[in-house]
Amino acid sequence: MKKNRYIIILAAVVVIGVVALIVARHGSKDATFDQDFHIEDIDAVSKVFIADKQDQQVLLQREIDSVGDTVWTVDNLYPASKPMISLLLETLHDMRIRQQVNKNAVPQAVKLLSARAVKVEVYQQRYFINWFGGKFRLFPHERLAATYFVGHETQDMMACHMFRKGDKVPYIIHIPGFRGYLTPRFVADPYSWRSHNIVDWDIRELQSVEMDIPASPEESFVVRREGEGFVFELTQNHKVVDGFDTARVAQMLSCFANLNFDEFASRVPNSNMETSFNADPRTILRITNTDGRVREVKTYLKYNNPDDTLAMPDTSMYEMFDVDRLYAIIDNTDSVLIQYFVFDNILQPASFFLNPSGVADKPKMVMKEIK
Repeated sequence: MKKNRYIIILAAVVVIGVVALIVARHGSKDATFDQDFHIEDIDAVSKVFIADKQDQQVLLQREIDSVGDTVWTVDNLYPASKPMISLLLETLHDMRIRQQVNKNAVPQAVKLLSARAVKVEVYQQRYFINWFGGKFRLFPHERLAATYFVGHETQDMMACHMFRKGDKVPYIIHIPGFRGYLTPRFVADPYSWRSHNIVDWDIRELQSVEMDIPASPEESFVVRREGEGFVFELTQNHKVVDGFDTARVAQMLSCFANLNFDEFASRVPNSNMETSFNADPRTILRITNTDGRVREVKTYLKYNNPDDTLAMPDTSMYEMFDVDRLYAIIDNTDSVLIQYFVFDNILQPASFFLNPSGVADKPKMVMKEIK
């Protein structure tokens, strides 16, 4: 009998402890200004869903790639921009309550939030058993950590109005020390979150780089891996060139370690796009890595004013073209804008890489020369 009493007391203590823990974690959120509005454990964030009143929405999801690295995707289709994801997670972690919305202003703030707010759902990976500081974890599951409604900026432009589902009133939220408001960091446009990276292949990962110039086939070429080095071949006659400028070729190959485009062309007027893309590509670049993956970039001249092509018969006039940027189509899928400054060492004819003296450098450029 005495033993049973001890068991009952022990069980009661355990139940009281569990209830106290639940109350402590999920108690009233609006009773105090405890700074629990943010997401403390951003390493556990598994996905973020963002939707706005213009019927735009995007799903950002953390995944593990084939080599075990953590990557983020946009709508389960495209690689996400690493800087954008980092900024989002930092914002979720660093944002704090500056003050509660004035009682008299609550109705108007709620009205504006209902009409214009961006909905943000933050999910986290959790474990039913998580002991010893995360060293022993069992039974993973995903749960909705918080739902925010991100609204308009304050008058001083240093904070924004936000409402968290479960609270009774909206708050004014800021990041201490940051000058600006947080609304622009929660955009629902999928293009804003997509990576601008074309390739990020080290020279050791490159198998070949082919440049096709339709208007000048004699200037088309391919730089191809052969054994421990690379050879330079003119594609029109399949002739391997003995003498080429190894410094220029090495500089070109090094560009593929982190090659990015400028922006998506989704907002470019159709008239601009049609004028450029109805012509033949200026260049066709194909990059192949040692795993056999190929990336293709077709480039097109960008006119300063598409109407000029109708008004002037000589479309080769220098002033008609944008001297800073080109249009490009990546893998016959995405229309983008690229900068001459970024692609200057790549989009060159074969003659640019050949020794003007005609004297052979070496028949092959070996890997140690370009590391």
